[in-house]
Amino acid sequence: MPQRSDHLKLGLFLRATGHHIVAWRAPGAQADAGVRIDHYQALARQAEAAGFDTLFLADSVAIRGVDSPTYDQVVAPQLTFEPLTLLAALATVTQRIGLVATASTSYSEPFNLARQFASLDLISGGRAGWNLVTSSDPNAAANFGGGGQLAHAARYSRAREFHAVVDKLWNSWEADAVLADREAGLFIDRSKRHDANHQGEHFNVRGPLNVLRSPQGKPVLVQAGASEDGRELAASTAEAIFAAHQSLEDAQAFYRDVKGRAQRLGRNPEHIKILPGVTIYTAATSAEARAKFDALQALVPEAVGLELLSGLLGGVDLSGLPVDGPLPRELPLSNASQSRQALIRKLADEGLSLRQLYLRLAGARGHWVLVGSASEVVDQLQAWFEGRGADGFNILPPTYPEGLDDFITFVLPELRRRGLVPAEPSQASTLRERLGLPLPAHPAGCGAAVAALG
Repeated sequence: MPQRSDHLKLGLFLRATGHHIVAWRAPGAQADAGVRIDHYQALARQAEAAGFDTLFLADSVAIRGVDSPTYDQVVAPQLTFEPLTLLAALATVTQRIGLVATASTSYSEPFNLARQFASLDLISGGRAGWNLVTSSDPNAAANFGGGGQLAHAARYSRAREFHAVVDKLWNSWEADAVLADREAGLFIDRSKRHDANHQGEHFNVRGPLNVLRSPQGKPVLVQAGASEDGRELAASTAEAIFAAHQSLEDAQAFYRDVKGRAQRLGRNPEHIKILPGVTIYTAATSAEARAKFDALQALVPEAVGLELLSGLLGGVDLSGLPVDGPLPRELPLSNASQSRQALIRKLADEGLSLRQLYLRLAGARGHWVLVGSASEVVDQLQAWFEGRGADGFNILPPTYPEGLDDFITFVLPELRRRGLVPAEPSQASTLRERLGLPLPAHPAGCGAAVAALG
């Protein structure tokens, strides 16, 4: 395997008080952080100064588990700002860090979403990214007409066409479309306009978009699905993939599979950056790191843990099962996230009880969890990066602000010492530059840059 000459990429996954399911109960947590703009502004500035490449926001268009008996204990991270609105605000207090928001194709319209992301891309100077997802939560369907949740395959069929329409809209204008010729009285070169004129199974959209092309051409396309449908969509469209794996072997298999599919489709596999999620508990010593981890785990009520496990399995009823017994093997595959269900079943096959399963998931909902000193943590990150299991990592601090502070204090200097990240934060001004992605050429053949108006 050839040695890597690039640096690993670092994303920061923002989530109110942190990624542990009971993070809001941790000492020092600001319980209402999800609706405090000063909280997010401070984190964004801190991450940019530290050299993170991206900020990432997940989203849901419903409160998950709203009818569960434990929702009042775990709803804190869901009471937060809408991602695009929040990132537009954070764009004004940062200069270089990428801004990636999640938006679902299941309950959006292509024109509105294309316009919102194109606007964020211009507001931020070319730093926007769209994490394309489908909605697997049945509670979301109840907020949009109540017609019921689409089946998994139907969600992805809509998503593929949705992306195609958005991409056409983002190409509505060539980079040099604006003339601003005051003397001739011409503002736009109409030959540089390209209507979408899309007629398909799910959408009919004329265009053009009423937002111009940005300095990075168009927002970076991010994807997070790991099912068969998700991998196919990612291989054909994604420029970055947020993944969830528990072992280097699984990460390597996913890495090879998706990049291999992309190459067979005629894409350069180096133009897809795979960034697994990882939650890190660290301190000056392994013992101190373990103590931090154990303290949070001890705050997880049994009912909350079982509800988390049930939700990740698509709402499977676990009541009446012995909590220290195994997960039944005959559970049906639900219409929820198939990749997350597969991950849980694989953990169950290791012999974990229901209690052990929910405690394993409480810290990061199925993402990788590392506990140890800086050198122990970086040993693992380096193995995944150099072993072609990752091109970087999406960091999920268990708590804010402590978890981020610990990563910057302990882990980041060790990453720099080993040359895994740049010695100084990158000064790249667009998200594509930060991730090492090419500027997309306009289908009509023009460049990507937008000329400043005189």
